Amino acid sequence: MKKEILAGALLALAATGAWAQSACKHGADLDKQYCDDNGDLLADAPKDKSKLRNPSTLIFSYTPIEDPAVYANLFKPLLDHLGQCTGKRVVNYMVQSNAAQVEAMRAGRLHVTGYASGQVGFAVNLAGAVPFAIKGNESGPRNYHLAMVVKASSPYQKLSDLKGKKIAHTSPSSNSGNLAPRALFPGEGLAPDKDYKVLYSGKHDQSLMGVLQGDYDAAPITSDVLERFISRGVVKANDVRVIYKSGQFPTSAFALTHDLEPALATKIQQCFFSFRFTPEMKKEFLGDDRFLPVDYKRDWDLVRKVAVAAGTPYNLAQFQKENAPAPKK
Repeated sequence: MKKEILAGALLALAATGAWAQSACKHGADLDKQYCDDNGDLLADAPKDKSKLRNPSTLIFSYTPIEDPAVYANLFKPLLDHLGQCTGKRVVNYMVQSNAAQVEAMRAGRLHVTGYASGQVGFAVNLAGAVPFAIKGNESGPRNYHLAMVVKASSPYQKLSDLKGKKIAHTSPSSNSGNLAPRALFPGEGLAPDKDYKVLYSGKHDQSLMGVLQGDYDAAPITSDVLERFISRGVVKANDVRVIYKSGQFPTSAFALTHDLEPALATKIQQCFFSFRFTPEMKKEFLGDDRFLPVDYKRDWDLVRKVAVAAGTPYNLAQFQKENAPAPKK
């Protein structure tokens, strides 16, 4: 289904209240179709048992922070384990954008997925996503930094040197690729949309490669992508220079749709936590070898504050504004 058609369907459903439930506490940010009676900022499972789902096939996806094909084979052992553990068929659905991933869960077409850190808030509020896991190892969960990268041969040494230059952000809803720069850069003497025109590349890897190829003078990206590209040998460590690094943010969260039958939701979480990464996964994910529990209310507090500071609330109007089709010329 084309993105425009799906977005139109979502608008119609929202307008008619087709998914509305009986009176309940919605919370400050959750879409009105969801309840949050326990105040954990997440959508509760439907009280009406007829609305709980127990699909014969589980649909999985992972954030298209890079080319989705990169992760198709990488996650196959996880999906095989999930199928054996739950007794269900598990299918990998490769989405091409963060917006499509949120829309797919909101439309009931996606059951379990890994969302990029900045996308988690939109998924929680608009798609009823319930984050439950994060990558990590015995030392704890994986975190990352916003890294502002420039070519090593460039003259740029600090953010204020980039006024008037070509700078690539990734996508409107990305934390490190857009929201955090908007919230943090002005205090460092570089205001997006004022000191430079924001150019969207679409993905972190495209921003990084664009800097190396001379398409952009600089780009804010997640430090994870930079580390992975260096680890793969695609980029040499001395090819780029990081001129700014933020504090830590939590990396991608794995989430369930809120309306799965509780026993199935619990089983899926148990399957994730019992899985150990293959050597290939461990290498790709920089030493991470397992999934660890995550608390959205606590662990995504800084990410939510960044979104507020950047003027990007996690609501339907903002989501549709950021992901509206480009006007035809």
